[in-house]
Amino acid sequence: MTITSGLSRRVFLQGSLAALTLAVTAKGLVTAAWADDAAQKYGADSMPGGTVDDPLVFVSIAEDGTVTIVAHRAEMGTGVRTSLPMVVADEMEARWEQVKVVQAEADETRYGNQNVDGSRSVRHFLMPMRRVGAAARQMLEAAAAARWSVPVSEVKAVQHEVVHERTGRRFGYGELAVDAAKQPVPMVDALKLKAREDFRYIGKDRVRMVDLEAIGKGQAIYGMDKRLPGMVYAVVARPPVVGGKVRRFDASKALAVPGVIKVVEIPAMSGAPGFQPLGGIAVVARNTWAARQGRSALQIEWDDGANVSYDSSTYRQTLQAAARKAGKVVRNQGDVAKAWSKAPEAERLVAEYHVPHLAHASMEPPVATVQIKGDKVEAWTSIQNPIAARDAVAARLQLKPENVKVNVLLLGGGFGRKSKPDFVDEAAIVARAMPEATPVKLVWTREDDIQHDYLHTVSVERLEAAIDSRGQVSSWLHRSAAPTIASLFTEGAMGEQLFESAMSAINMPYLIPNVRVETAEVPAHARIGWFRSVANIPHAFAAQCFIAELAHRAGKDHRQFALDLIGPACQIDPGAMGDTWNYTESPERYPYDTGRLRGVINAACEGAGWGRTLPEGHGLGLAFCYSFLSYTAAVVEVAVDDQGAVRVLSVDMAIDCGPQINPERIRAQLEGGAIMGLSLAMSSEITFTNGRVVQSNFHDYEVLRHNASPRTIRTHLVNDDHNLPPGGVGEPPVPPVAPALCNAIFAATGKRVRSLPVRTVV
Repeated sequence: MTITSGLSRRVFLQGSLAALTLAVTAKGLVTAAWADDAAQKYGADSMPGGTVDDPLVFVSIAEDGTVTIVAHRAEMGTGVRTSLPMVVADEMEARWEQVKVVQAEADETRYGNQNVDGSRSVRHFLMPMRRVGAAARQMLEAAAAARWSVPVSEVKAVQHEVVHERTGRRFGYGELAVDAAKQPVPMVDALKLKAREDFRYIGKDRVRMVDLEAIGKGQAIYGMDKRLPGMVYAVVARPPVVGGKVRRFDASKALAVPGVIKVVEIPAMSGAPGFQPLGGIAVVARNTWAARQGRSALQIEWDDGANVSYDSSTYRQTLQAAARKAGKVVRNQGDVAKAWSKAPEAERLVAEYHVPHLAHASMEPPVATVQIKGDKVEAWTSIQNPIAARDAVAARLQLKPENVKVNVLLLGGGFGRKSKPDFVDEAAIVARAMPEATPVKLVWTREDDIQHDYLHTVSVERLEAAIDSRGQVSSWLHRSAAPTIASLFTEGAMGEQLFESAMSAINMPYLIPNVRVETAEVPAHARIGWFRSVANIPHAFAAQCFIAELAHRAGKDHRQFALDLIGPACQIDPGAMGDTWNYTESPERYPYDTGRLRGVINAACEGAGWGRTLPEGHGLGLAFCYSFLSYTAAVVEVAVDDQGAVRVLSVDMAIDCGPQINPERIRAQLEGGAIMGLSLAMSSEITFTNGRVVQSNFHDYEVLRHNASPRTIRTHLVNDDHNLPPGGVGEPPVPPVAPALCNAIFAATGKRVRSLPVRTVV
């Protein structure tokens, strides 16, 4: 990388508790920064920030040798609070036992992008973290060399010490911290990153999770755990229909409930939902039980608004009708209509697939604590997008964003829900209505979470294909009918947008001469939000089940048919799939590599023993997907009894995410993705009647129970190539699971499943 010449370098602050402090930007610059109070005064000339892919990540070394690393990405189970600091520690040659990790507050000027969505934490911050660690190591080496009056080439940092190799003299990092602070910061072209064979932590399983012990002992602080002196608690009665509002209410009975302090009206949502609260009535009390009892005592008359007629079964018919008509073309090559018309009826296959609305259902529902003191606000919350939370509160209270401090706590799950800060905004509204400095914890119940979620979109996917006399696919039409995430921000937006189509619909890598992908313009009647793996879920479900159907029609083994359809290993011309298929990343940096896709298919199949003889009623099913710049494949084995009950015996999950930074966390994400994918496929469904969500808790919005989970999940990490840029890990495991399950059910029973969830096979 190159650096603009003449860029200023700061001297280090001497004598502070953090004697050596470094920051790094993704644009390639490693800079020094003042510690403590002066850290608030970074100048734009030396600390560019506030834009996507421009993180400012801090490392400090105290005089006692403790290395403190700031984690600027929120932890919700992916292990990012371990993985990224671990990278810094590796390049620094720091002993992990002497590393302390602290969580950054919301501040994109200092830390850059902090939105934990899109499986991009390691993808975007691996190299910046390596650079900051390398810079610290080299400055420590330079400080030691200066003390000994020897060339820096004679010294080497080794496990928290700098050693003079010729004489064996050594200094600990704490002893060198102040002197290292006086060294000039190496520019990027002078940095010496470790060779792969010298890694101590990267790619190894030996690194213990930062929060593991605290979580295991129940000492970790999640949003729901936050306590402050004088805290009061709030719950909200929200409109049961999206877009509804309070017509009138009577709070007298609520205020008569022991412990209830106040009732606060929250303004109704206006226009496109965005991140604004839905509106309603908040009940504030001394504890959550009293607040909930007070809420139950409220007498509210609702104006349900325009979405009161929303009904799931009727809307499904709307989607089916839309999917059967020509839609907006988002990819077109060859002549699908001509190829279809020439194909005999026996060589045509048409199928429609349905995926319902899905709720995030994180283990920890949304929760936020807000305290207002004059023109200063402090919030404590489990949030994926702390900057959005800060900005929402600042706008609500008409304050400057710098007057709002958002403390990021551990998240008990997120899956995309907690990057939408409506619940933090609600807490700020209530806190404003209370006496100054009263901390307000606003809590969502499980029922609140499920019935007022930003739901994953419902969809009908229609696929049509023709198979020629050689069993090869000659045409492919994929038409998707689904409300769009764009409706969240643009009132009246209809139909999937290009970025959604680019998730496993446009970017299909098959050797098919005639391809057409279309979207239908259908309205949204609920808050549609992003969800773990987003549109890859319905698109991959449909496409992967359809490929299995085509293989059966052609009389071929599914695995071999898929490999033939993909063709030999190659990198696909990006122009063949349009300009937006690669999830915001450069197609030149992240080309679609069919060889890597073939690799995960083969790994999953070999792990599952593809082709082996199975007992009657058993079946193996395969599916694969490219999402978030990684390649995944799943093989599911099921047993189906005479009553149609499906039991999942095993799942083999393979991923090629490029360089494997923290293998233990990758395997954990694959295992979690397998369970979540099965849950979505077998039991989870949100339905609407009269505009209202029917489900309310885990008794009717089911997640996979322990006794229904597979006995075995085998994970296969493929192609640990550190010459490749890293792909995502958190989201890619989910999409192939549901279609692999349904393909396994067909292999076991001969019955096709085209609609989720699959509770029994009839």
